[in-house]
Amino acid sequence: MSDAVTSGVTTADPGAVPSDVAGAGVVVGDDGLARPVWASTDPLLREYYDTEWGLPVRDERGLFERLSLEAFQSGLSWATILRKRPAFRSAFSDFDPDVVARFDDEDRARLMADAGIVRNRLKVDATIRNARATLDLRADGGLVDFVWSFGPAETPRPRTMAEVPTTSPESLALSRALKAKGFTFVGPTTMHALMEAAGIVDTHLVDSHRRGSSGVWGDDGRPVPDGGPRAAGS
Repeated sequence: MSDAVTSGVTTADPGAVPSDVAGAGVVVGDDGLARPVWASTDPLLREYYDTEWGLPVRDERGLFERLSLEAFQSGLSWATILRKRPAFRSAFSDFDPDVVARFDDEDRARLMADAGIVRNRLKVDATIRNARATLDLRADGGLVDFVWSFGPAETPRPRTMAEVPTTSPESLALSRALKAKGFTFVGPTTMHALMEAAGIVDTHLVDSHRRGSSGVWGDDGRPVPDGGPRAAGS
């Protein structure tokens, strides 16, 4: 890989990763597209970045899934969670909160014996509890409207990974509000990651080919007027 970085853009072969990750800008892959370091080499992460990460999630099941997986990711790599996602979906009934909310001790034992997922009892219990809290939140407008109401007035415009925030005033407020509603494993860092993944904020590097792709945020970091958000996976 070349060590040269010009205007935050590194030209690299797909099997290399800059040693200075924090200071790295985008990496131009063999397909000519610019991505951040974390999405530049692993095919699974690249596909996730190109087709899903940062696109708006505005359905309850989809947002509950992402909230749950972000909680399971705590202390682990996102690549680990992404590779286990099919098993997670199978184990947690496709993250249907109505079903997960009814999980009992037998289901807990089944989950703790499932090598396909992350077998952490606290996180398993949190997912079940959060499903029940999601159902309760319907009386206040539902999980989607609640979480999206914490979106910022502007979104960051990072050029390097060092400029990408890991928390924000909005993620701290969301964390506190969800805890007050009975959710667990929803710390401000985890909530910021959720907001990034679900399109509530846009932390794509400014030189990335995905910057502004959500339809929610413009390249300048401001909301798109009357911008109809694209659905994740579209």
